[in-house]
Amino acid sequence: MKISIDTTKKTLTKEVDGQIHTFNLYSKDAFELISNQWLKIGWNQKYSYTFSWMGRPIIQMPEDMIRIQEVIYRIKPDVIIETGVAHGGSLIFYASLCKLMGKGRVIGIDIEIRPYNRKAIEAHELFPYITLIEGSSTASNIVDYVRSMIRPGENVMVILDSCHTKQHVLSELEAYCDIVTPSSYLIATDGIMKDLFDVPGGVPEWIWDNPAAAAVEFTQKHPEFEMEPPMWPFNESELSENITYWPGAWLKRLICIYPSSSPIEQANGVNWSEPLRVDNKLSNIDS
Repeated sequence: MKISIDTTKKTLTKEVDGQIHTFNLYSKDAFELISNQWLKIGWNQKYSYTFSWMGRPIIQMPEDMIRIQEVIYRIKPDVIIETGVAHGGSLIFYASLCKLMGKGRVIGIDIEIRPYNRKAIEAHELFPYITLIEGSSTASNIVDYVRSMIRPGENVMVILDSCHTKQHVLSELEAYCDIVTPSSYLIATDGIMKDLFDVPGGVPEWIWDNPAAAAVEFTQKHPEFEMEPPMWPFNESELSENITYWPGAWLKRLICIYPSSSPIEQANGVNWSEPLRVDNKLSNIDS
């Protein structure tokens, strides 16, 4: 793809395989095309490595932080589980939201929590809202331990931000999916990898080996989850797409009922092998 910008004529021209399209430079189409390239260039320049939250580095795009804040405030989870700790900035960010809402706590899991990061997190004034667990996020003993920390009736959100290979993310999705409560989210971050295979710092295999591919495969096997980016609670623009490192990340757990089939239902051909979705689209009962 070739993009040309003419600031005098106020146009943007896109050329793909000989097909040429010209847009108003100040249009939605131009904004999205420029933004997509900005994301790729920014990733290569490590733009997301320039931010901190309340004293701790947070390797996230600001828009992704704002968007997940919108969801957390709406859902008000009792427990936020994050795989991948790094410097702890995301844990501190989520803990700060819990404190402001007067509700919630954060569990952070990483195969290795470096001593200087652990020391800084544990010394932070928001650490009382955080539990650190060191170990593989997909190890059965770690997953079981996390489950044991969740009380009956608690609302749970899970954010996957550790190893980003397709297979590892698939394993995490399978390990934590039934912990996520209905109407909450299982979030497989950093699907942007699929668009970074051709940048200088990228890897060709990322075109298929990425979290977004894992999320697609997971939802094909789990009808109780739907890929559903959250609606923006406020929007006075014509824009509709996130400028994000998390494309294809948001897996919403549907409100499902699994009744037992009675002999009458079986006789009428009712099949409860698939969930009855009561919140919008999917149902296996004729209305």
